[in-house]
Amino acid sequence: MSKSTEKTDKMRSAPVNKLMLSMGIPIIISMMLQALYNIVDSAFVSNMAENGESALNALTLAFPMQMLIIAVSIGTGVGANALLSKSMGAGDTEKAAKTAENAMFLGLVIYIVFLLFGLFGVDLYISSQSSNPLIVSMATQYLSLCCMASFGIVFFSVFEKLLQSTGHSMYSTIAKISGAVCNIVLDPILIYGLFGLPELGVYGAALATVIGQMLSFALAFIFHFKVNRNISFGLKYLKPSGHIIKEIYSIGLPAIISQALMSVMTYGLNIIMGKADENLVTAYGLYYKIQQFILFAAFGLRDAITPIISFSHGMGSKKRIMDGIKYGQLYTLIIMIIGLLITEIFAEPLAGVFSLSGDTEALCISAIRIISISFIFAGACIAFQAIFQALNGGLESLIISVCRQIIFILPVAYLFTKLMTIGENEYIVWFTFPIAECISAIISLFIMVRIDKKHIRPLPDSPAEENTSAQPAAAAE
Repeated sequence: MSKSTEKTDKMRSAPVNKLMLSMGIPIIISMMLQALYNIVDSAFVSNMAENGESALNALTLAFPMQMLIIAVSIGTGVGANALLSKSMGAGDTEKAAKTAENAMFLGLVIYIVFLLFGLFGVDLYISSQSSNPLIVSMATQYLSLCCMASFGIVFFSVFEKLLQSTGHSMYSTIAKISGAVCNIVLDPILIYGLFGLPELGVYGAALATVIGQMLSFALAFIFHFKVNRNISFGLKYLKPSGHIIKEIYSIGLPAIISQALMSVMTYGLNIIMGKADENLVTAYGLYYKIQQFILFAAFGLRDAITPIISFSHGMGSKKRIMDGIKYGQLYTLIIMIIGLLITEIFAEPLAGVFSLSGDTEALCISAIRIISISFIFAGACIAFQAIFQALNGGLESLIISVCRQIIFILPVAYLFTKLMTIGENEYIVWFTFPIAECISAIISLFIMVRIDKKHIRPLPDSPAEENTSAQPAAAAE
């Protein structure tokens, strides 16, 4: 039996709790390491000999567009992941091959769009958030390179999801870890000008980032063509297919919008908080990167939940779907409880890693302690969104994202900035996040009830469905 066939058999028959851990833990590790190098980036930049805090602010202004690049790339990968997993679960290898090759074509289109933005749109984007000439200059320099060399993160995101969809998450993890380590090693060398190299400052941070992304892409590309042998390759599959692209984005577009809303939220918060106090922007930017260390772990598990439930849906197995939902929520809750304890206990040391003024550091500590309360609710929302996407509930997943990141965030944050007094009770703005996540989690529960009635209950309960030799269900809808 080939390794590819063995992986497919595991997706079909391995106990869901063990399968989710075996697939999820490597992704979680790689996602947390990715979040770590975002923190390390900021730590090195903040400790520059001159203008460290301004450089941190510059990275915060550039961050929403970086997230948008990742959102479009990962969302496309999520759509391809779910469609490929479902096709493999249903035994349709022809459609699986077309899905993989069309995802590569879409990656090329995405890169061209952000290349053009890097050439012509960065100045206007950065200037809309700040009038400080030093910060604008640093942010423009950093983001221009990240956009023009974005092919690394775009294509890595696509190949990462293709590897995960077939159960080869260990390979995507190796690729991501390699790029992250490369970035971390290059950061001090290029930022501070070590080993005789010129001191590049913020531009050095950008250069380290894109080189790491290119390495991750190169490895993921090699791994895909080496281990995904159960997916056919050929020029006939590479030809753009309107039908396949439509199916990819019927699943992936809500995921793109969902993640893009993070960019919109951060961009909006930068403007709202920047008008109140520039220190709020810096403090939130740092907290956002710290919280990613926890949230990215939940995102890593999400990337195991979706293909497992989607594959089970394709083969028509109600029991495996229900197990995927149960263990997905349980494991996500455990991650979030651990994250909450870490951030509450180590709030001051975490903020102390960065070279901040006294006021900004105090704001960062209050952000860590208050916003982290939302982890429990955020974890439930993230797991529900993965479940919704796997069960053709892309729109429902999008609704939760809009609630979490727009409807219950920007208006509430604006209201709190109007109520606060600069230098005294600025911390009240941080309560925006627990409020938004709690309400969104309650809405998710109601949506899950509807998804259950539509997509899970109609499936047969017969034990025969669990026979791994049985033919996949003809219609899991």
